Amino acid sequence: MAGDVLLKNGLVAGADGLRSSDVLIRGGLIASIAPCLEAEGCEVIDLDGKLVSLSFADIHVHFREPGQSYKETIATGSAAAARGGYGVVCAMPNLDPVPDSPETLAIEQGIIDRDAVIDVLPYCSITKGRKGLELVDFHSLKDKCVAFSDDGSGVQDEGMMLRAMEAAALEDVIIAAHCEDNRMLHGGYIHDGRYASAHGHRGISSESEWGQIERDLSICGETGCRYHVCHISTRESVELIRAAKKRGVRVTCETAPHYLTLCEDDLREEGRFKMNPPLRSADDREALVEGLADGTIDAIATDHAPHSAEEKSRGLEGSAMGIVGLETAFPVLYTKLVLTGRISLGRLLEALSTSPRRIFRIGGALAVGNPADLVVIDTDKTFTIDSGTFLSKGKATPFDGWEVRGEVELTMKNGKTIYNNLTKC
Repeated sequence: MAGDVLLKNGLVAGADGLRSSDVLIRGGLIASIAPCLEAEGCEVIDLDGKLVSLSFADIHVHFREPGQSYKETIATGSAAAARGGYGVVCAMPNLDPVPDSPETLAIEQGIIDRDAVIDVLPYCSITKGRKGLELVDFHSLKDKCVAFSDDGSGVQDEGMMLRAMEAAALEDVIIAAHCEDNRMLHGGYIHDGRYASAHGHRGISSESEWGQIERDLSICGETGCRYHVCHISTRESVELIRAAKKRGVRVTCETAPHYLTLCEDDLREEGRFKMNPPLRSADDREALVEGLADGTIDAIATDHAPHSAEEKSRGLEGSAMGIVGLETAFPVLYTKLVLTGRISLGRLLEALSTSPRRIFRIGGALAVGNPADLVVIDTDKTFTIDSGTFLSKGKATPFDGWEVRGEVELTMKNGKTIYNNLTKC
């Protein structure tokens, strides 16, 4: 059991905003949140005005184990998440074996139980083997996973998605969709925009994403399924989801830090700028920021997707798709969106923490009686992102070398310190 701790002089984020308070933690639970607390027998940590928030929740990560542990493991991925301020993540099912049955899921769950330092909640696939041909048994899996996704590939057949949403609606589970129409890819690997045209690259059209979202929203409206759209990147996707929400469709969505802060104009001929979906136009980026600000976009997820250095060394055309993001999400977003006035700090914390928990029915609150799952951040601390210091095995990030503000100093899970940078302050 975690020892008792008194966090003094924090700036605590709550539903009513920020307030100067102490946080008393006893037996892993939050015992009190109030100014000027005193407690005997506790470790006392003076936060000197640092931000205290409910730990972050990432509903879209790739931890690669089982199957590709040379890229990442549950141990290294969860350690990276803790360093980034995350107390819970949802791990995608593009694994080997694919978690598409209780037996294959048990392999992943065993590794999680053994090695994870935070809560790692597994996804199961929508179709067996993520092949798009046969549905998994939602009923036998629903109590063992957080949601269902074929992430890494879209469900191509409309009839299959209809059957998936009908089954998911009966079981009241989430279909989390990677929306990508394979018929429209034509070998593309970056956005089909001006950078691709100017540099002779094959492009991925925006419609390959939003066209499948449009299809799925129609099916979702018919079935009443809980539908979550992964990593949206286009202006049209935002507009379609905004309109669907107004119609009462049960849709939620996420985007990632790189789509909110970068666009095709920032591309370089390096693998660390290659991900799927790709960085889109400046207009798309602006639409995403506006969608985040007005609540159309519910959550921010990193789509943390580590690869080996060799797999990311082949330029834009030849490198594997995917970048890492758990250790940079908060400072990048705080610097580029909050400090510039695009969104409030409260909105950022909601999108990183409370909203993903609400959508995926994950418990947690920074409130008395709840487990002490929290993050402490020095919002005045300026530092330079250095991928060489990452705890993740993956080092590919477009943010390498950025000067940012807002460093995670402490992450606690059930009152236990799982990341501590306070001694370096």
